[in-house]
Amino acid sequence: MLRIVVSLATAGLLTLSVGVARADITIGVDLSTTGPAAAIGIQSNNAIRLWPATLGGQPARYVVLDDGTDVSRAVKNMRKLTSEDRVDAIVGPNITAAALAALDVLAETGTPMIALAASSTIVEPQSDPKRHWAFKMPQNDSLMASALVDHMKKNNVKRVAFIGFSDSYGDSWWKEFSDVAGKDVEVVSQERFQRTDASVVGQVLKTMAAKPDAVLIAGSGTPAALPQKTLVERGYKGPIYQTHGIGTLEFLQIGGKDVEGTLFPTGPGVVARQLPDSNPVKQVAVSFADKYEAQYGKDTLTQFAGDAFGAWMLLDSAVTRALAGGTKPGTPEFRRALRDALASTDNLIVPNGVLNITADNHQGFDDRARVMGTVKDGKFAYAPQ
Repeated sequence: MLRIVVSLATAGLLTLSVGVARADITIGVDLSTTGPAAAIGIQSNNAIRLWPATLGGQPARYVVLDDGTDVSRAVKNMRKLTSEDRVDAIVGPNITAAALAALDVLAETGTPMIALAASSTIVEPQSDPKRHWAFKMPQNDSLMASALVDHMKKNNVKRVAFIGFSDSYGDSWWKEFSDVAGKDVEVVSQERFQRTDASVVGQVLKTMAAKPDAVLIAGSGTPAALPQKTLVERGYKGPIYQTHGIGTLEFLQIGGKDVEGTLFPTGPGVVARQLPDSNPVKQVAVSFADKYEAQYGKDTLTQFAGDAFGAWMLLDSAVTRALAGGTKPGTPEFRRALRDALASTDNLIVPNGVLNITADNHQGFDDRARVMGTVKDGKFAYAPQ
């Protein structure tokens, strides 16, 4: 962050030297870089460190705070960012519960938020005034759930057992997967576990007793590895599906050989170079992969990094259009103009898909934002169907 602040200070001096005085655009960021969701937050933060020092061609300032994967701390961060730092928009949080808790702050202060958490409840229903200010980068669970069900049907999976987090993430996935599965795939059991659990033997034994053709684990980050490792240790031989929430390097490290062959839906950015040339996202995804891996090393790119850089691309596009209306950053008028610009984003290609955001759809991805992935040789790989 020191590097960013220095470069922005220089940009400000250059602006003054040519006689153009405009306020810097200030973006607040709330991430879980410590606590149970740290693996996710760190990946997001890595991408944020690559954000250019401008938005819409104007100098930008980024204020990044850690919420420790704590909802109350996330809300405090939101209040600090809006009242003390007077941010024009917020990126984050990483976890659904924190994003939902932040909605009141958005409505009270008239501040747009681009969440990095997945649940559609963050932005739906748009008839709720609080959600008027909320947007999010990750694909809706329903979009990713349909990718899983399509894969299951093509591979003759008819009976599936579900093991999910005992929180809003697990609740969202249970609802969306159950709805999409319909009559095509029977869900034969449902078990839940906490992110901090040290053992899930009881849940796994009940799951195996249901004799499923496959198991879906609805978790994120490193805690999602525990049920899979336990299934393998107990002798389960069927396919294991996970959600796009597993996309961290720590999941691969902790899971080891027990997560080889995992099937999961993912944004195109995670497997950018393996995509067919016909994929409309490939060029942008590969460009970001090159930038990210030049900084952090080969095979380090994740879904969460792609979402965080996509948030900058979305803001850059929206800020350009908001500034055209003549409003000044740091004012309620600019925040409203920025919100309206976010809500009219058209065919913007980001690392994980193509965004078409409207007044009724504050996520904006379609089927171009999902592909199937697998774990192969300890890495995330493309799994063409």
